[in-house]
Amino acid sequence: MSTPPPEPATAASLDAPAQASATAASLDASAPVKRVDATPSADEAFVDDTEAGAVHLAPEHPVSIPPTVEGMPGGALPIGRIPVSDVRPLVDGGTRPAKSVVGEEFTVRAKVFREGHDAVNATAVLTDPDGGEHYFAMHSDNPGLSEWSTTVVADREGWWTFRVEGWSDPYATWVHDAGIKIAAGVDEDLMCAEGVRVLERFAAAVRGLGLDAAEIDKGIVALGDNRAPAAHRFGAATSPEITGLHSLVPLREFLSPSPAYSLLVERERALYGAWYEIFPRSEGAHRDEKTGEWVSGTFRSAAKRLPAIAEMGFDVVYLTPIHPIGTTARKGRNNSLTAQPGDPGSPYAIGSPDGGHDAIHPDLGTFDDFDAFVAEAQRVGMEVALDIALQASPDHPWVQTHPHLFTTRADGTIAYAENPPKKYQDIYPLNFDNDPADAYAEVRRVIQVWLDHGVRIFRVDNPHTKPVAFWQWLIADVAKDHPDTIWLSEAFTKPAMMHQLAKAGFQQSYTYYAWRNAKWELEEYGRELAGETSGAAYMRPAFWPTTHDILTPYMQYGGPTAWKLRAAVAATMSPTYGIYAGYELMEHVARPGAEEQIDNEKYEYKDRQWYLYEPGGPLESRSLTWYLKRLNDIREWHPALRWLRNLRFHAADDENVLVFSKSRIVDRATGERDTVLVIANLDPHATRETWVHLDMEALGMATWSSFDAHDHITNQTWEWRQDNFVRLGPDSEPVHIIHVRSH
Repeated sequence: MSTPPPEPATAASLDAPAQASATAASLDASAPVKRVDATPSADEAFVDDTEAGAVHLAPEHPVSIPPTVEGMPGGALPIGRIPVSDVRPLVDGGTRPAKSVVGEEFTVRAKVFREGHDAVNATAVLTDPDGGEHYFAMHSDNPGLSEWSTTVVADREGWWTFRVEGWSDPYATWVHDAGIKIAAGVDEDLMCAEGVRVLERFAAAVRGLGLDAAEIDKGIVALGDNRAPAAHRFGAATSPEITGLHSLVPLREFLSPSPAYSLLVERERALYGAWYEIFPRSEGAHRDEKTGEWVSGTFRSAAKRLPAIAEMGFDVVYLTPIHPIGTTARKGRNNSLTAQPGDPGSPYAIGSPDGGHDAIHPDLGTFDDFDAFVAEAQRVGMEVALDIALQASPDHPWVQTHPHLFTTRADGTIAYAENPPKKYQDIYPLNFDNDPADAYAEVRRVIQVWLDHGVRIFRVDNPHTKPVAFWQWLIADVAKDHPDTIWLSEAFTKPAMMHQLAKAGFQQSYTYYAWRNAKWELEEYGRELAGETSGAAYMRPAFWPTTHDILTPYMQYGGPTAWKLRAAVAATMSPTYGIYAGYELMEHVARPGAEEQIDNEKYEYKDRQWYLYEPGGPLESRSLTWYLKRLNDIREWHPALRWLRNLRFHAADDENVLVFSKSRIVDRATGERDTVLVIANLDPHATRETWVHLDMEALGMATWSSFDAHDHITNQTWEWRQDNFVRLGPDSEPVHIIHVRSH
């Protein structure tokens, strides 16, 4: 963050003593300095303010007094003296907040211009939750198109705003004009005299901030020395000391701010995390030796699995619904319509006489057991995510206590869930329109139960089947007291709805990653998700190769190679990714006619006998546990993988070979950069040999540079350049994850 520049047009607002304390930091462009006073209007700048320490306008300072909103036709916003337009990133024209997380860099852009040929400049300003202002100098990307941009970052959570300030740059104007004329021997003394006037104003503004203007004074003296050649006088007035000071605290005139736009800054987990999904009832489930009947796992037995999940490097353990399950129309194994004795039913058919969404299935234990599970997850460094499925079994208490939460059909029956021709007789969907106030309040009450028991992450099942306005209200209401709460949208639906749910407040979203297998699909989708205007400003993706509902043909028939590369691409392309328990065992057999696993865990217990796959166990070689741990270790080692907007694609001659990188400066003082390059053969059935062609600038290097390419998967290191030959596939490893080490 850069030093706040002086504002001659509004200088009466500046508190000089307060600014003086920041003098040392002001000379360091990397030091964060903020101004906590409010900026007055142009009218207020003329108030006779005799308060000690106030800085007053000199009479000759040009001041712009823009028209008021009331004076514009239709209440249109007045155009500033220095027009600022097309500010980005904006979500729905600025009516919804843009999003970032603490420490995440993103780019602010705008068009800034003026009439004539005088120099203009621009500054991006972030205002923190306490009103402190953080300044970032912008640079011109395309003078012909008046495009300006800068990289900004917010350093803590909360509601921020950002704006772009356009301003006239009298020093740059003089430098440009004087440089041309003095070199041509035209009006040399006049240009030096005009330079004196500009530098005097510059010195006064700098002193008004409590900073040392001695170097500027030297330039003023030099310009006034008519005995010296004009070129020498000009050189003194444009010394590195003066130009450097101007870059930090520029002389700004005709300051013209854009409107302030909302920016929601959240904790890092809203963008970055590795999720592991479990059905708690399966963790510890077993058959009774005497009866042969299944015995459900409990929170206590599931807690014993947590250290192994944490050891693989996962940050979040996600629990499918843990509530009582109805018996009416209960589904049997493999989604059959008739349940057999002992079939536990789908945990998504929520509700029985034992309770509803605010209760725990008796087989899993008590709230004390749940609290112990949450505490154990925290002890091993993980958070608990709870599945929220807003639907009810016909046996749910709501059917009796809140009948208006459901839709009654013409024959008097309650409508069950349908996706024609599919019917879900074991589930009643909720109706939020019969009595919205009561529906909203009841769901909010349920959410509070789990908040009170330490849950701060919710994975929401099918949010696209509920009103978006409801989610906007619920997420905002929870955030009032629990702003660290994170919501993941499981909405495999139309893109417009997925995007709108993100705009309504969902921090994360499931994506179409499971079905994006070709190189062109992944590149197109990656650019969409990471793009400044399409998604990254408000929708954060979560990549899941499989879920308990999804087992694509690619995963069914791709063999171990497919399971490796889909996890590797998910873990490196997206900051958040997840796997469903059993991924490490490559459970690839589908139920006939469906893209989901046979003997699906939604409808029965599953004892995976993890001990057989542990190091030294008889089935250790059949497990990808080591590979998942390696991926998560790589994510931990490389800060570049924690961001989304830094995704860049590179070229390869083979249409099956995907190449992308992520780079991030981790030390501004030294320029140290963390860069990861991923090369993946997306064909799981054949080894591919090809040339890859790197965008060296995206890697932070010159075109002719070479670097050490260290592969984190094989621990091999090669010397690479812009063009490199690779060989990847089933007979070795399908993916290179390269740490780029510049020479």
